[in-house]
Amino acid sequence: MPRETVAERRLRALAVIERLDAAMPEAKIELDFTTPLELLVAVILSAQTTDKRVNLVTPALFRDFRSAADYANTTPKVLEGYLKTVGLFRNKSKALVKLGHALLEHHAGQVPTSRAALAELPGVGNKTAGVVTIHLDGEKAFPVDTHILRLSKRLGFSSSPKPDVVEADLRRLLPDTHWFKAHQLIIWHGRRVCDAQFPGCHRCVIAVQCPRRGVPKKNMRPKK
Repeated sequence: MPRETVAERRLRALAVIERLDAAMPEAKIELDFTTPLELLVAVILSAQTTDKRVNLVTPALFRDFRSAADYANTTPKVLEGYLKTVGLFRNKSKALVKLGHALLEHHAGQVPTSRAALAELPGVGNKTAGVVTIHLDGEKAFPVDTHILRLSKRLGFSSSPKPDVVEADLRRLLPDTHWFKAHQLIIWHGRRVCDAQFPGCHRCVIAVQCPRRGVPKKNMRPKK
């Protein structure tokens, strides 16, 4: 098979996103939130934890902690009571208290919208900052989670294991007008079809565009 040119890969990437969009037009972030602070906290909590699990604990948390001051004025021990079913809950409880202090000290209690400012906050890494900024209309970005990392390799869009490199590769492939929607679509497809162990290639709407790199043939079978 001839080597794919960059131009050909860009056309294929666009075709992938268009097909996914046609199949899953409802794709969106699956964390529940109503304010910028709730969004930020929910994304922090989602590390090493499913969105479904986060959505089970945040109603009570968001009811009792509505501002940066609320987080700053509590203790990690108190927050642990709300977060005990969430992965790494002790570390996250400490981070939320520090987050409250940082927001009060540096941002007048408000959540910043720039990715750089978000990334400086306690408990916030580059991926979390990227997710928050695109949902607050702060900056265009293509944050990479485990699903996007996995599918980017399988689709032949990036061969790097590093999220920052994969994001740069995807940003070069797609116009920035597509980044937000593509981010959501690839995550949805990864959760619903392109499973880590046994991808549902038999029911994949982008199977024709996918070279399935890194997927053993024995794993490309329907789930029982």
